[in-house]
Amino acid sequence: MNAIQRGVWVAPGRVNIIGEHTDYNDGYALPIALPHVVSCTARATSDGTVTVSSRQHPGELISEPVAGLADSTVAGWVRYPLGVVYEFSRRGRSIGGVELMLDGAVPVGAGLSSSAAVVCAVAVALRDLFAGAVTDAELIDIGRAAENSYVGAATGTLDQSASVLCTAGHALFLDFGKGEHAQVPFDLAAAGLALLVADTNTPHHHAGGGYADRRRECEEAAAALGVRSLREITDIAAVEQIPAPAPRKRARHIVSENARVLEVVDMLRRGRDPREIGPILTTGHASLRDDFEISTPQLDAAVEAALEAGAHGARMVGGGFGGSIIALVDADRTAATVRAIENRFRAADFAEPRTFVAIPSAGAHRVA
Repeated sequence: MNAIQRGVWVAPGRVNIIGEHTDYNDGYALPIALPHVVSCTARATSDGTVTVSSRQHPGELISEPVAGLADSTVAGWVRYPLGVVYEFSRRGRSIGGVELMLDGAVPVGAGLSSSAAVVCAVAVALRDLFAGAVTDAELIDIGRAAENSYVGAATGTLDQSASVLCTAGHALFLDFGKGEHAQVPFDLAAAGLALLVADTNTPHHHAGGGYADRRRECEEAAAALGVRSLREITDIAAVEQIPAPAPRKRARHIVSENARVLEVVDMLRRGRDPREIGPILTTGHASLRDDFEISTPQLDAAVEAALEAGAHGARMVGGGFGGSIIALVDADRTAATVRAIENRFRAADFAEPRTFVAIPSAGAHRVA
């Protein structure tokens, strides 16, 4: 056990500027961390149990023996923090016992990685309490394994990478094929811009079948092209060789999305006006809607309303089948864009959307 016995740690949600579903295809992505965080108040104990509570689930107090986590049948939200404890133990990191109290401000089901914020907040707490030598790369893998194996959500590592590695004022360029990352300046305020997030209030669920189906179809597409991953394909015309329609469409999105990420990163690094990335974002939405087929009427309506209100670009974000959109807007048009989206939703009898401006924020860290 480390010298630290207790503390408070936070990990942020994320929103992706561009690069959806590319992580498990060894491609590229460009997320930012949100100011919205999950906090984990943690205390090391020596009783051999992990006890978990949450302000979002009052009255629920779950206690499980650390040694029995592999066989635990407890279900629901608590599997996320328990999965992190299990992964630390499975990898030989001794945890004598721990109390975890969670408090989440990342909207759940909005495509903003609330689950990754949970696992990363717990992971940085456990690292500092029990295993200080754990690297960021291992923390990210622990978070991924907790979601994939313990919860059963077929995510890649984009969300955990953003939650751990992002820095304030920057977007995070992720190269999943090489396992590399770099910070890219992303100061929209200096250009008189804002990145508006509109949560359509139609929750999505990663543990459902749609996400796993898309992942499988991408693997089928890579196999049909004789490559290990779709990252190896850079000529969009090559995907037309894939005989099956669904894998062909999924590959078309991945190959074109990787190109979009690289184009946006290049533009930002060269100091171009960020407004110029707007049309690339909008093209990305069309690809997710038509080729990856994961948009919804609410997401499409929010994108269309934002563009009609003068947004420079807009697209859905996250795993799809619900969640949020982003819109790149002139800062003085933010309120007008929000009204346009709200009016469109009201006219369509959709649930009321929730909106906020995304500010590039810091990754997971200890705060007390």
